[in-house]
Amino acid sequence: MKKQFNRMKQLANQTVGRRCDDTHPNLLLLSSAQIERRMELVRVVSHNTHKRMVSCLQGHIGAEAEKRHKKLPLTGLSQAMVEGGNQLGEDSLIGKMMEVCGEAENRLASELMQHELQIEKDVLDPLSQLAELDIPNILRQRKHLAKLVLDYDSARARWLQATKSIISGTNTQALTAKADLLKEEMDEAMNKVELCKDQLAADMYSFFSREGDYARYFVTVTCGLHRMNRVQLFSDSWTEKPAFGTALDEHLKRSGREIALPVEACVMMLLETGMKEEGLLRIAAGASKLKKLKAALDCSTSQLEEFYSDPHAVAGALKSYLRELPEPLMTYQLYDEWIQASRRASLRLQPLWLVCDTFPRGNKANLEVFLAKLAQDSEVNKMTPSNLAIVLGPNLMWAKTEGSLAEMAAATSVHVVAIVEPLIQHADWFFPGDVEFNVSGMFAMPAASSSHGNHPDYDCGTVERKRPGSLVGPESDAPRRDR
Repeated sequence: MKKQFNRMKQLANQTVGRRCDDTHPNLLLLSSAQIERRMELVRVVSHNTHKRMVSCLQGHIGAEAEKRHKKLPLTGLSQAMVEGGNQLGEDSLIGKMMEVCGEAENRLASELMQHELQIEKDVLDPLSQLAELDIPNILRQRKHLAKLVLDYDSARARWLQATKSIISGTNTQALTAKADLLKEEMDEAMNKVELCKDQLAADMYSFFSREGDYARYFVTVTCGLHRMNRVQLFSDSWTEKPAFGTALDEHLKRSGREIALPVEACVMMLLETGMKEEGLLRIAAGASKLKKLKAALDCSTSQLEEFYSDPHAVAGALKSYLRELPEPLMTYQLYDEWIQASRRASLRLQPLWLVCDTFPRGNKANLEVFLAKLAQDSEVNKMTPSNLAIVLGPNLMWAKTEGSLAEMAAATSVHVVAIVEPLIQHADWFFPGDVEFNVSGMFAMPAASSSHGNHPDYDCGTVERKRPGSLVGPESDAPRRDR
C-alpha cells in the first residue's frame, strides 16, 4: 500500500508539480498586472475622448444623413438666409446676396454632414468598440483565467487528498478508482487553464501590436478637422505595423531590420531546439499556441522562451508569415522566370541560379536564412528536401492570378516543387559563404554544423559547381553581384 501511494505521489510531482509549481498559471496573472493596468487606462482615456468627440459634432450621432443634415445649425442658417432673400426680392442687392450665400451655406452643411458621418465611421465607432467591447472582453477573460486557476487548485487538492486516503482506507480498489476520476478532472481543469492562458496572451499581444492602428483614430479626426498633414507624417514615422500581413520591404524599412522578425525568430528557435523534431513543418501545431506565438511576434516581444519547446508551433508561425505576405517571398515579378528555369534545370542548376541572382536583396537575404540549414537533419526528422519542398513550396511562391489558394497550388505544385527542392537540397551552392542567422543579436547562436554536405543524392556530376558567369572563362569564376 505504501509503495502504491509513493508511486502515485511521484506521478503527481511529474504531471502537476512540474507544470504548476514551476510555471503556475498565477505567474501569468502576476506578470500581466502591469499590462492590465495599462489596458484599463487606455479604456478610460478612449471612453472620455469618445465622449468629448461626440460633443464636438454638430449633428446627432447615429442619425440618418437626411435627418442629420436638417438638424445642423448651418442648415438652419441657410434656410433663414434664403427665405430672407426671397422676402427682399430680386430687386434688392442684399436679397440676391443672401440667397446666393444661403445656397453656399447649404453646400457647406452638406459637406459638414458627410465629414461627420465619415468621422463617426472611421473614428467614433472603432473607438467605442475599443473602449466598450474589446478591452473589457480581454479584462473579463483575465478574470475568467483567475477562476479557472482556482478550479484547478481545488481539483488538485481533491486529487491529492484522495491519494492520501488510499493508505488509511480499507477499500483500496474503490479509492484508487476515485483517485483516477479526480486525476482526470484535474487534467481537464489544467487543459482549460492552458487554453485560456494562451488565448489571453494572444489577445494581449494582439492589442499592443495594433496600438499604431488605435493611434491613427486620433490622427484621422485631427487631420480631418484641421487639415494637419504634418500630424499624419509624424504618425507614419513612429507607428509600426504588425509583421504578419505586411509587405516584406515595408516591414524591413519600418523596423530597421535586414531579416524579418518572424523569419529570424522562428529560424533561431528551430535551430536551437527543433531541427530534429519528426515531421517538422508538416505536422500542424495547436491552434491556441500558434495564435499566441503569431501575436507575440507581431508585438515584437523578446519573451519567446515558452515556444522553444514547441517546434511545430514555431514552424507553423513561420509558414503562416510566408503565406500571409501580400507578395510571395520569391516574388510575382520572377514567377515566370522561376517556372522557365525549372524546366531547364533537369541536368544543371545554372538556370535556377541565374534567377536567384536577380532576386531583390531583402527577399534573397530572408530566403537564404530560411533555407540554409533546413535539410541538415532530414534523416532524423524524416523531412527530405522533396518533402520540405512539397509543404513549403506553396508558401514561398504562387501565381498572381485570380482563384482560390487550392486552385493555384494545384496548377503550379509540380513546378514549385521542382524549383524549391533543389534550392533546399543545394542551399550551400545557391547561397555560398557563412550565413548570419542571429542578425539582430536577439537570440542565442546554435552550434555550427555542416549545412548540406551529407546529402546522399548530391550528384556532383549533374551539378555545375562554377557560377554561370564563369562561362566566359573556363578556369575562373566571375565575381558575384552584391546581394
